[in-house]
Amino acid sequence: MSKVSMGELLRDASRRGYAVPCFNAINLDMIRGIIQAAEEERSPVILCHAEIHFKYTPLEQIAPVMVDAMNQAKVPVSILLDHGKSFPAVMKAMHLGFNAIMFDGSEYAYEDNVRRTSEVVKIAKALDVSVEGELGYVTRPKSGGAEGEDDDSITDDTTLYTDPEQASEFVERTGIDALAAAFGTVHGVYLKKPVLDLKRLAQISRTAGVPIVMHGGSGLSDEDFHRSIDQGVAKINYYTGMALKVMDKAKERMIQNEKKLFYHDFMMNVILDFQEDAQGIMRTFRSSGKA
Repeated sequence: MSKVSMGELLRDASRRGYAVPCFNAINLDMIRGIIQAAEEERSPVILCHAEIHFKYTPLEQIAPVMVDAMNQAKVPVSILLDHGKSFPAVMKAMHLGFNAIMFDGSEYAYEDNVRRTSEVVKIAKALDVSVEGELGYVTRPKSGGAEGEDDDSITDDTTLYTDPEQASEFVERTGIDALAAAFGTVHGVYLKKPVLDLKRLAQISRTAGVPIVMHGGSGLSDEDFHRSIDQGVAKINYYTGMALKVMDKAKERMIQNEKKLFYHDFMMNVILDFQEDAQGIMRTFRSSGKA
């Protein structure tokens, strides 16, 4: 199967009641582990690289690796620029072979968000690239470890959530393929038990008419994920939980190992750790067996 458009993946997920896992992959180890997991689980998958992560791995360096992984995979794969905020980054990603763009205009006023998102969609459609837009604002609190600058107190501000009625207009005016919605999740580590507004999510799903995307997926319970999928979520972004779990395992392994530990051995173990965590996520998101 290999390369498949994100729009097609998410429409299938919406029809069949699962969510496509979207993993931020910042290096080759993560990419290998995630693709191995997808092939083992027979799960469609989206590999993404966020603009905020360019400082770790430049887009020009990781793009060819992601494109090759997509083309060689035995399951449906799409590669996405995650939280693209600058026009140059969006254009570069499409030029380098990404077949999906998440344009994040959530920090702009509504009309400006519509205008900027529409501009990206117009270019993307000509290149057969799917576009995800964001309406509302999924917070990135300073204490959450997701490199955010938001004050911790605004995580409870429901005025930042997506307006279901406005969602319909936003989708119609921009022409996006998927909508990232704000309904109680946050980026990074949750500072307290999350409370998801599932009633709002259901309304957004009905009015938007396109697949809904959840950002801030780390730290939720399996029940949270299942109920969100039941209310229309067809794609879930996941990074923080994986980054923490794999690092914890690596630390434990290093402490317990009394022999000399070579980097190549460390690397191979880490790839398997990424694979194990990704497989668990695929089962939770109900995407296993859907490829």
